[in-house]
Amino acid sequence: MERSFNMGKKTKRLKVLGGKVAQPGPLADQMERDEVAQPTQRFKLRGLETPEDEYVEGKLGRSILKQSKAQLQEMETEELFPEEDFPPLGAQRPRQPRQTPISLNPNKCSDDEDSTDGEDIDETEMPTPVSCDKAVKELEDELGLTEEDKKVLDHFMKKDAEPQRKLADLFRDKITEKQTEIQSQVDALSVQTVSLSPEVQEMCKQMGAVLSKYRSGPLPKMFKVIPKMRSWEELVYLTNPDKWSAAAMYQAVRIFVSNLKEAMAQRFFNLVLLPRVRDDISFFKRLNFHLYQALYKAMFKPAAFFKGILLPLCKSGNCTLREAVIIGSVIAKIHIPILHSAAAILKIAEMDYSGSNSIFLRIFFDKKYALPYRVVDACIYHYIKFENDRRELPVLWHQSLLTFVQRYKEDMSPDQKQALLDVVRFHTHHTITAEIRRELINSKCRGEEEQMLVE
Repeated sequence: MERSFNMGKKTKRLKVLGGKVAQPGPLADQMERDEVAQPTQRFKLRGLETPEDEYVEGKLGRSILKQSKAQLQEMETEELFPEEDFPPLGAQRPRQPRQTPISLNPNKCSDDEDSTDGEDIDETEMPTPVSCDKAVKELEDELGLTEEDKKVLDHFMKKDAEPQRKLADLFRDKITEKQTEIQSQVDALSVQTVSLSPEVQEMCKQMGAVLSKYRSGPLPKMFKVIPKMRSWEELVYLTNPDKWSAAAMYQAVRIFVSNLKEAMAQRFFNLVLLPRVRDDISFFKRLNFHLYQALYKAMFKPAAFFKGILLPLCKSGNCTLREAVIIGSVIAKIHIPILHSAAAILKIAEMDYSGSNSIFLRIFFDKKYALPYRVVDACIYHYIKFENDRRELPVLWHQSLLTFVQRYKEDMSPDQKQALLDVVRFHTHHTITAEIRRELINSKCRGEEEQMLVE
């Protein structure tokens, strides 16, 4: 009875496995042993030194290295400015010598792809090209435009389009318009409007002087707080954004994209980024690499990018071929959600035609989206409108039509295909029109597979 009472799960397990089971002994001895902890047979190695060939690898090692470098920089800053919490706004920080990347893995070289100077990827980080000129050149070679084609495109530019205005004038008009709207809706006698103090205005002017000469390094802390304020447009205007350096514009886009909502980011893109990009392209005939990176960062909010940059550029009617190619190369390299792209295609197809519209439509068609029928019908109507247009159409129009037919030929009805065949009967190209006819004739129509399955 004693033996059966003391037999536990461990004893049963040892019996099943065939091991020897010790005699439990009297019950009094068992109770006495349970009161004192018995030493186990485990032997723990403590106080031993870790072997020298072990390293902290991966994301943890990069994070440790990043924190250590940040602490060293803070210590050096405190030594230079011991009496102040932060250095003066216009003070020049000492340039740190660029250190070679340190790899925590002895088997990897310092120039390996995984060595990223110990920096983690930001939430708005997107792959940016090493050379923006190379990306633009690839798209130009793909389009294959000649000087005659460029002259034809000039006929589709709006002659009565408003001239491009400077960035400072746009900001001044927008702020005046906003103040007028507020004064018309609110009684000025009962409500006192909040005005910026002279100290804040002076700080913004000093901050603008720093941003005009900014190349690299940390930004003024006040600038990072501006997107969180209600009057951020007026504060940005006081910093003279038309005089910001290209590197400062790139950092500003990163900060505003991360902190602003869609509607406010759209205003920032339309008021600040787009005029600056167009000014740079018109003056230098190319785009600065930092501004090209800024366009990439702006794509983090695709709806704001389309409403603030792409659609206003197409609607202006004076978008040059160079501007369309540069901005189109950004769209071609980045993955965009289908709903945003479909909305952009629909809006562009409903606009008056220009050569830049064909470039953007072709880039979107090459992404091979599964577009809704409403968007496909809008694109078909966009091309059918040229049946009665007797102007000589540029090669970009034929290229975009061919790309559209190749991607969405099976989403068209028989009547739509016949209408497109009538269009290419009047507007022909010696190499592209034959391919368009072949794609339209030798393809299924919308709903044919469903009818076959029903039968």
